Amino acid sequence: MQQEVNVGELTFEMTKKLKFYLSKLVEFHGSDLHVKTGANIRGRINGEMTSLSQEILSHQDGILLAKELLRSRFPELIEKKNIDFTFKLNDDYRFRVNMFFQVDGISAVFRTIPMVLPTIEALNLPPIINSFCDLSRGLVLVTGPTGSGKTTTLASIINQINKTHKKHIITIEDPVEFIYKDEQCIVNQRAIGQDAISFSDSLRAALREDPDVILVGEMRDLETIETAMHAAETGHLVLSTLHTTDTKETVGRIIGMFPGSEQNRIKMSLASVLQGIVSQRLVRTVNKGRAAAVEILVKNARIEALILEGRENEIPDALKEGKDIYKTQTFDQSLLGLYAQGRISREEAIIGSTSRNDITMALDFYDADKTQKEVNKSEFKNQVEDRDKDIIGLKM
Repeated sequence: MQQEVNVGELTFEMTKKLKFYLSKLVEFHGSDLHVKTGANIRGRINGEMTSLSQEILSHQDGILLAKELLRSRFPELIEKKNIDFTFKLNDDYRFRVNMFFQVDGISAVFRTIPMVLPTIEALNLPPIINSFCDLSRGLVLVTGPTGSGKTTTLASIINQINKTHKKHIITIEDPVEFIYKDEQCIVNQRAIGQDAISFSDSLRAALREDPDVILVGEMRDLETIETAMHAAETGHLVLSTLHTTDTKETVGRIIGMFPGSEQNRIKMSLASVLQGIVSQRLVRTVNKGRAAAVEILVKNARIEALILEGRENEIPDALKEGKDIYKTQTFDQSLLGLYAQGRISREEAIIGSTSRNDITMALDFYDADKTQKEVNKSEFKNQVEDRDKDIIGLKM
C-alpha cells in the first residue's frame, strides 16, 4: 500500500459523501457516525445504531477516504493502525474521529461535537456543579462509560469559569474537542500528538506555565494521576475524567492503582485534594431522547473520613443522606427525580439504577404518595363542592 499521499491526485469525492452523511446524522440528532469498509454507513441515533445508507463502502473507498482526510498523516495511520483527529463539517459542528484498521479494511467513528459551547443549565445538570467552577484549588473528576457525556460536562464547567473568572486555563486533550475563545480567562489548548507528547509530560510542563485551572482530558495512567494530584495540592484546580461507573468505584480505582505500600499516603492526598466527583449515565427519555442521570459527590468531613479510612463502600450512603445539606445525590436519587419530572419511564429508572431493589421501593413509595395526594385533592374538592351546595341551599 502506497504510504505517501499526493494531494494533487485526490478528488475529495469521498469527503463530499462523508459530509452528506454527517449532515444527516446532525439532522437526526445523532451522536456518532460509523463508517466501515464492507458495510453500509450507520449512525447512533437516540442510543441505537441506525442505517443511513444502503451503499456498501469498498476497501478502496475506505483507503481513499483515509487519504483525503489525513493527507500527510496517512503514513501515521499505516504505522500505528489507528489515529485520532478532528474534522470540521461547518461553523456549527465538528467531529472527534478515531480511524482504525479492521479485518475488512478501514473503519472510522465520528463523534459529534457542537461548536456552540454547552452550559450547565442547558445540560440540565444539578446546580451544585456551579460551585465547582468557583474553586481555586483541588481535584474535580467527571466519570462514566464511553459516550456518557463526560467531555460535554467538563466543557460546560470550563465555559462557566471562562465567563465568570479571570484565570489562566490550560487544557490537555486527545484530541481537542470544544474550542474556547478567551473571555474573562486566557485559554491555552494542547492536543496530544500535535502540541504535546503525552498527558503526563504536558501536565508536568503545565505546572511551569502559570496555570490556575488545568483540564486533563483523561487520567489514563498512574503517572498522570499522581501528577494531577500534585498539581491540585500545590494550589491549582485540576479537572479530569475517568472511565469508572460511580463515585465509589472512582475513589477505589485511584487508590488501587498505587502499590500497597503507598496507599495510605494516597488516601491522605486524595482525601485532601478531592473536591467533587460527577458520575454520569445516559438513560432513554419518554420522548425517545436521552438524559443524564448524575451521581454527585461534594467534599465534606464525612466523605474525607471515609476516604482516609478506606471505607469507600459507605460513600453511597453518605451521598444519599447528604442530599439536603450538601446537595450530593446517588444515581438512584437522580433517576427518581427524572421519573418524578415525567422525563423517564418507571422501567427506564429501574434499568439505569445501581440497586434495582432500592429504586423499586423508592418508586413504589413515590407512586403511592402521589396517588394519595391525588385522592386527598379529589376529596377536598368534593367537600368544597358539597359545602357550596349547602350554602346555596340555605340562601334559598
